[in-house]
Amino acid sequence: MNLLDLDAAALERYCTGLGEKPFRARQLLRWIHQRGASDFGVMTDIAKVFRDRLAAEHLIAGPDVVSDSTASDGTRKWLLRVDAANAIETVFIPEGDVAARAAGIVIDDEDDEGRYRGTLCVSSQAGCALECSFCSTGYQGFNRNLSTAEIIGQLWHANAALGRQPGGERLITNVVMMGMGEPLANFDAVVSAMSLMLDDNAYGLSRRRVTLSTSGLVPQMDRLAQTLPVALAVSLHAPTDALRDVLVPINRKYPLAELMAACRRYIDYAPRDFVTFEYIMLDGVNDSLDHARQLLALTRDVPCKFNLIPFNPFPQSDYRRSPAERVRAFARVLIDGGRVATTRKTRGDDIDAACGQLAGQVTDKTRRASKRIPIVADASSGGAQ
Repeated sequence: MNLLDLDAAALERYCTGLGEKPFRARQLLRWIHQRGASDFGVMTDIAKVFRDRLAAEHLIAGPDVVSDSTASDGTRKWLLRVDAANAIETVFIPEGDVAARAAGIVIDDEDDEGRYRGTLCVSSQAGCALECSFCSTGYQGFNRNLSTAEIIGQLWHANAALGRQPGGERLITNVVMMGMGEPLANFDAVVSAMSLMLDDNAYGLSRRRVTLSTSGLVPQMDRLAQTLPVALAVSLHAPTDALRDVLVPINRKYPLAELMAACRRYIDYAPRDFVTFEYIMLDGVNDSLDHARQLLALTRDVPCKFNLIPFNPFPQSDYRRSPAERVRAFARVLIDGGRVATTRKTRGDDIDAACGQLAGQVTDKTRRASKRIPIVADASSGGAQ
């Protein structure tokens, strides 16, 4: 058994089942996740008899590295092998000049307060079954869910690969479940991995620094609110059911009225008092000023902010990125309507690590990868205004 598969509760049950005290689980968590140990022999505060048993029966192993690429802006992407047929992608995005230079990365942008932030974008599935038409991962099709070890193993590996800042702080300060796959479609393993991210004996991140992005699986959103309510981002991308049915097909099952109601319910439990709506800007498809006004009406009762995302092209898609001036005009409508609207800076696109570009290597069980993704235009929008 790979001990990366066990969160704190499961590891405690395992230790007590062997007749060990519960504190042994906390010791193991600290060695594995805080110190990145993979050798039981170095765990010198654990009895040797127990260490020998662990070494004989178990292992600590992250996914194998297939490739490791660094973009010109400092973004780093790993292709990680999870089995003989599939590999997934994990992306590290550094922000903030001073600490980035300390890590050997030179960039020129900072977060809103000028402080260093290092964000790890983590995958939850090999491929994705939701078929969002603008996403390279969806085009690859779907093979399987990742295990807890394969999810937390991405953070475990990245911490080891990146090292620490000179003061000893880890370079990864935030985690976003925004990589390959729909996290809420792999609920149990994702929650188990996120619980390790939050555990003080493991990675010790706050719930505000762990964000889960969903396309809108309403029952699982409610379940997450009751189980482990981290910061929530919703891949919205359209202000009407007719358009979202095409761009984000899960909308046919959970339409916008149900999704907005679930967002309102989630806020009662969330570590932030708003939901982030992610909105990819597609030229002539969802980027008119009418669309922006429709968004204001749709979300009038939902405390939220908007993250506008320039479309990042990939070979199988015919969509185009909205012109910068249209994105600015779109954002201005939202801001004038009383909303916070930011435009995401494209990072890592020269190594295909930008939003929507993650593809990995997926043996598709759904046969969806053979489908051609068409251009979708919303005839009712009248184009940019």
